[in-house]
Amino acid sequence: MKIFDRKPKDERSQINLARYTPDYKEGLTEKQVLERVNAQATNKTIDTSFKTNKQIYFQNIFTYFNLIFIVLAVLLCLVGSYKNLTFLPVIIANTGIAIYQEIRSKKILDNLNVLNSAKVTVVRNGTESKIDLEDLVLDDVVLLETGQQIPADGIVLSGKLQVNEALLTGEADEITKEVDDYLMSGSFIVSGSAYVRLDKVGYDSYISQLTAKAKKMGEGEQSEMIASLNKLIKWVGIIIIPLGITLFSQSYFFNGDTIKESVVAMEAALIGMIPEGLYLLTTIALAMSAARLAKQRVLLHDMKSIETLARVNVLCVDKTGTITENQMSVQKLLIATNDQARQKADRIEELISDYAKMMANDNATMEAIKEAFPHGSDKEVLAMLPFSSVQKFSSVTFSDGVYVLGAPEMVLRDHFLTYKNEFSHYTSQGYRVLVFGSYQGKLEKAVLEEEVIPLAYLLIANPIRKEAPATFAYFEEQGVAIKVISGDNPQTVSSVALQAGIANADKYIDASQLAEEDYLEAVEKYTVFGRVKPEQKMAFVQLLKQQNTVTMTGDGVNDILAMKEADCSIAMASGNEATIQAAQVALLDSDFSRMPEIVAEGRKVVNNIERSASLFLVKNIFSFLLSIFSVLFALTYPLEPSQITLISLFTIGLPSFLLALEENKQRIKGKFIFNVMEKAIPGGLTDMTVVGMLVIGGVILNLNKTDVSTASTMLLIAVGFLVLYKICQPLNQFRGRIILFCAGGIVFSVVFLHTLFSISAISPVSILLLVILFFAADSIFRQYTHYIEKYSRLKNEQKKRTIGEWFKALFSVEIHNEKNE
Repeated sequence: MKIFDRKPKDERSQINLARYTPDYKEGLTEKQVLERVNAQATNKTIDTSFKTNKQIYFQNIFTYFNLIFIVLAVLLCLVGSYKNLTFLPVIIANTGIAIYQEIRSKKILDNLNVLNSAKVTVVRNGTESKIDLEDLVLDDVVLLETGQQIPADGIVLSGKLQVNEALLTGEADEITKEVDDYLMSGSFIVSGSAYVRLDKVGYDSYISQLTAKAKKMGEGEQSEMIASLNKLIKWVGIIIIPLGITLFSQSYFFNGDTIKESVVAMEAALIGMIPEGLYLLTTIALAMSAARLAKQRVLLHDMKSIETLARVNVLCVDKTGTITENQMSVQKLLIATNDQARQKADRIEELISDYAKMMANDNATMEAIKEAFPHGSDKEVLAMLPFSSVQKFSSVTFSDGVYVLGAPEMVLRDHFLTYKNEFSHYTSQGYRVLVFGSYQGKLEKAVLEEEVIPLAYLLIANPIRKEAPATFAYFEEQGVAIKVISGDNPQTVSSVALQAGIANADKYIDASQLAEEDYLEAVEKYTVFGRVKPEQKMAFVQLLKQQNTVTMTGDGVNDILAMKEADCSIAMASGNEATIQAAQVALLDSDFSRMPEIVAEGRKVVNNIERSASLFLVKNIFSFLLSIFSVLFALTYPLEPSQITLISLFTIGLPSFLLALEENKQRIKGKFIFNVMEKAIPGGLTDMTVVGMLVIGGVILNLNKTDVSTASTMLLIAVGFLVLYKICQPLNQFRGRIILFCAGGIVFSVVFLHTLFSISAISPVSILLLVILFFAADSIFRQYTHYIEKYSRLKNEQKKRTIGEWFKALFSVEIHNEKNE
C-alpha cells in the first residue's frame, strides 16, 4: 500500500528529529515530550470540519461580491452620487452579522468538542494517564483497546489486536496485529489491547496524508443546497462584468446620458443581479442551527448533515443502544440437555466466570456476563481468541479443553437445528441467546471446524428505551421507513422491534442465509435483518441509497462501515470512541428521542432557506431580464441603486431573515434549485413584464426619467409584496405580522426618507399608468404562477414531450380548467 509522501514544508516535519524507542512500561520522559512539543512533532490534525476565527473573518470580508460592491461604491463617489451608496450599510451589516453569528456558533461547538474530545491512555515516566489525542507526540507509547480509533501511525510493542482497516483500504477483513506489526491511523480496533509506539503523528500520519489528498479531490462535495447556491453565485459573478460594461457603454455612448447617469443606471442593474444576502442567510441559518443542536448536546462533525437529515426517508438502526438501552443483563442461565452438559452442570457457572475473567471488559455483553458470574477460580489459561464481529464468537483454551461463547447459529453451525428447540422460544420473547460450549478440537485461529457441544445458554436482555415507541411513531407519521439491522438473532430483534412499535417489524430475515444477489430484494421486502455482518450492513446501506436518503445510527465498531457509507451517520456517545469519530452527528447524551428534534431542525433550516431564496431570486431574475431588455432596445436602465436597496430591504432581506426564524417541519421534497426557481420565476417575470410595459409606455408618452424611475420602484414594491404574500401561504399570525411590518417600513421610507431613496412626486399620466399596471400585475402574476406550477406538474410525470407537445399540454389543460370554472 502506498503512503502519500510529502517534502517538509515547515518546522513540524519529523525528518531530522532524534528518534526514541522507549520501553512500553516506561514511555517518554518529560524532557523528551517537551522536546517534541517545541519541535511541533505533535498529533495536531490538519483536517477540521469547521473554520478558524481568522478564516471566518477572511471568508466573509474578502469575497468576490464585496470586491464588486467596493468598486461600485468608488465609482459612485467619483461621479458624486453619494445618496446611491445606501447599499453599503446593508452590505457592512450583512458581513458583520455573518461574522458574529459564525464565531458565536463556532464557540458553542468548540466548547462542546473540548468537553467531549477523545482521550487516549499514554505511558510517560513509567505511569499511565489519559490525555487528548492532539497532545500526543512522536514516539509516545499509548495503550490502545477495543473500540478505539488508532490516533496515529504506530508499531505494536506488546499485546495483540484485531484491526479493521476498511476506512482506509476498503477491505472489510479483520487483520491480526502482533508485536512489531505496523498500525495505520484511521483504522479501528475490533478487539484486543496493545501498547503501541507512535511512529508518525499529525500531518505525517497516514490518515492525514489520505485526508489531504481526499480534500483536494473532493472539494466540490457539498450538500445539494450549498452546491446549488455556489453554482448560481458563480454564474452571476461571470455575467455581471460584461453586462455592466455593456450597459454603461450603451447609456453613455449610444443614449447620450452623462457619465453620472450611466454609472448610476449600470450600478442599479448590477446590484439588482447580485444575491448579496442569500449566501449570508444560508451561512447564518446553518451556523445557528448547529449552535441550537449543540445546546441540546447534539454535536455536528459535518454541516452538510443538517440538510441531509431534513431529507431522510430511510432510517437504519441497530438494536442495542438505539432501540434498547446500552446496558445488558443476564436474565437466566439454562443448562443444555446433553450428557456432557449434565456432567459439568455443577461447574458451568465457574467455567463461565473463568472464561469471562479472561475477556476484555470492552463491550456491554461481556460487562453483563462478568457482573452475573463474578466468582471464578485461578484456572490456567493456555490461549484466547477475542470476540470478532465477523465470526460472532470468542474462545478461551484452558488445560481441560477449549470453550467458546457466541451466537447459536455461528457456534453450533451444522448442529444448530439439533439444539434449536432448547432455546428458540426465548428468542421469540426478545431475549438474546448466547451459547457457551465445549469445542471438540484445538482452536488456533477464529475458524470453527470441529463440533461445539453446548453446555449452557445465556439469556440476555436489553430494556427497551422508554422514548423509543414515541420516536418511531413520529418517523412513521413523517413517512420515514425504519430498517433494523443487527448482528443478533433475527427473531429476537423482530420481537424487540415490535415492542418498540416499529411498523412491519414482523417482516424479518436471517442475513447470514442471504446470497449477495438477493440483497436488493431483501432490503425492499424486509424491515428487520438479523445476523448481519459489518460488510453486509454496508452493502444494505449502499443499496438503500440508490433510491433514498439514508441515515444510519449505531454505537459499535461493527456499525462504522455502514455509517461511513450512509448519507448521514449518527452515533450514540455511549458507544465506542471510533464510532463517535466516524459519525457526522453524535448524540452526546445517547438519547435517541432527540432524533425527531434533529430532523425537525434540519427541515426548519432547509425549508426556510428555500423559501427565502425564492425572494432573493425574484430580484435577480428581474434585474437580469431588464438588463437584457435595456441592451436589446437601447434603453437606459430605469432604476437607481438606492431604489433597489429600498425594494430589497423590505420585500426581500428583512422578511427573509424573519421567516427563517419560523418553525417549519414540512418534509423536504424535490430538488432545491427547482423548488426555489418554481417560486421565484413568476415574480421575476411579472416584474419584467410590468416594468417593461412602463418603460415602453414612458417612451411613447414622453415621460421623464424621474417619473419612470419612481413608478418602476412602486411597481416592483407591489409585485414584491405579491410574491411575499404567495410565499407566506398559508397565512398565519406570525407571517401576517411580517407582511404588515414590512409594508409599514415601506410607507415610512417613502414618506420620510423619499429623498434618500430617490422617490419623488410623479405626473398624473404616470400615476394613471402606474395604477393600470398595478392592477394588471396581480393578474399577470397569477397567470405566470399557474403556468410554472402546471409545467412543474407535467415535468414530474416524467413523460417525454416535444416542444410542440409541451405547449399543447399546457394550453389544453388551461382551456379545460376554464371550461370547468
